[in-house]
Amino acid sequence: MKKGINIWSFREGMPIAECIQLAKSAGFEGIELALNEQGELSLEATEKELLGIKSRLAESGLELCGLATGLYWTYSMTSDSAAIRAKAIDIGKKQLETAALLGADTILVIPGAVGVDFIPDHPVVDYDRAYDRALEAIAILAEEAKQTGVNIGIENVWNKFLLSPLELRGFIDAVGSDYVGSYLDVGNVVFVGYPEQWVRILGHRIKKVHLKDYRRSAGGLHGFVDLLAGDVDYPAVIEALHEVGYEGYVTAEMIPPYTHHAEQIIYNTSASIDAILGRGR
Repeated sequence: MKKGINIWSFREGMPIAECIQLAKSAGFEGIELALNEQGELSLEATEKELLGIKSRLAESGLELCGLATGLYWTYSMTSDSAAIRAKAIDIGKKQLETAALLGADTILVIPGAVGVDFIPDHPVVDYDRAYDRALEAIAILAEEAKQTGVNIGIENVWNKFLLSPLELRGFIDAVGSDYVGSYLDVGNVVFVGYPEQWVRILGHRIKKVHLKDYRRSAGGLHGFVDLLAGDVDYPAVIEALHEVGYEGYVTAEMIPPYTHHAEQIIYNTSASIDAILGRGR
């Protein structure tokens, strides 16, 4: 397995070029970037601008191990608004096109939400309607994924939706596309279950893996801690990943970054992943 780092792990506002340089210095093999509404890597980015980012990655020797976006929290595939649902699908298409141009093989997709506790006044959607709407949206994007040759990884997040590995497995199988699978976040699982179980149940459907850690006793968003400081049973997770034949990237998503000396979390995370993967022993 290769080790990657998500751009949200870096100091807010740090230019992409500096993030790439820091990730390389810390020993990562890949970096996961994020598509934003505005900024360097945005919905309005030109081909020339995107190729500039691709060139910087090539010069650094880093791979683009995925393309995420936080836009699905604002534009949900399960919204009661048809206009918002259409916007979410358009974002997915743009994400696929951008990933293909940059050379990423997988995008991270949040398939909507029933409710989101950590976003004030986020609307609540009926679960059955959310399921049907998400299935319809992902089926549309699956066709786009096939055309671009880029996978869709559905992330398990705190959205009160697809709450078990059995349900996520069934959802993926209902889409019925080789280009649609799981973007498994092991830290997000801990609040509701055990990530090593999710790994074995999802099996070959896992397209990518996010590494975070979570301390159950803390509860809420405060439960997220540095890798190896929480309740993720990383030896069991790695054993399960080997069992199902996963050989791709394990990408750390460290939220939030440190308040001071923010670059240190990048180096600490790199060393922790080395320990998790058994490197240097």
